[in-house]
Amino acid sequence: MDDPTDSDPTAGHQTMRDFLEGIEEPVAGDDPVARARAAQRTPLPKRFYTDVSVGETDGGFTILLDGRPVRTPARGMLLAPTRPLAEAMAAEWAAQEKEINPFFMPLTRLVNVALDRVGPEAEAVRDEVVRYAGSDMLFYRADGPQTLVNRQAEQWDPVLDWLSRSHDARFFLSEGIRHVTQPDASLERVRALVPETPLKLAAVHSITTLTGSALLALAVAEGALAAGAAWAAAHVDEDFNREQWGEDEIATARRAARRTEMDAAVRLLALID
Repeated sequence: MDDPTDSDPTAGHQTMRDFLEGIEEPVAGDDPVARARAAQRTPLPKRFYTDVSVGETDGGFTILLDGRPVRTPARGMLLAPTRPLAEAMAAEWAAQEKEINPFFMPLTRLVNVALDRVGPEAEAVRDEVVRYAGSDMLFYRADGPQTLVNRQAEQWDPVLDWLSRSHDARFFLSEGIRHVTQPDASLERVRALVPETPLKLAAVHSITTLTGSALLALAVAEGALAAGAAWAAAHVDEDFNREQWGEDEIATARRAARRTEMDAAVRLLALID
């Protein structure tokens, strides 16, 4: 088994690059539970290193496995702008035991995505976040029952109030699923909040796809909303339905896996500030 450091891959063998490319989180996001099952079906590489440390180089900090820097699946340097972020990723590598399971390395995977995929297509990713905002979940309200209507208002209105008060971005609401076109000026103000740097942008995009709301993601990134409150706001409808119809084990497992991804994105934002 080859490693993700500077050594050249050996022909005919699966490399760590191949392995990570097969299961890391894509820019558009997917189902973490399905990804976990896929990882279980994929033969996991054996841990091939003994020592994990952090090194400093031009432009940032690297993760060193037995003294050699880790590279991304695209063979770029796995580079962190801050030591705390590098140390957090190094801890993920150090925590691997006999086998290496990237599913349990969410921070490393998200940084890989940021460097390999988001960075080269940053404007396209920013455009996608703005498109989410144009039809954001927070605009579409239930017409009943009143309990659900009230919960949506309690958890969603503060985010819209923050955007209006702090960024002069005002939006129209709709009952049901009838599409409502939002003001261009407001969406331009949203665009101004979308990060341009790959790591922050990857984190915001990940939170957007995991919650279904670009506005929740931006509120978290700007420090206007706690991650737990954003997660609860994203699941108002789901929690209401669960109260009415009972818990679904598969949905609960999927939600827990997605929360792991959410926590990694929020942690990334904290570690690069």
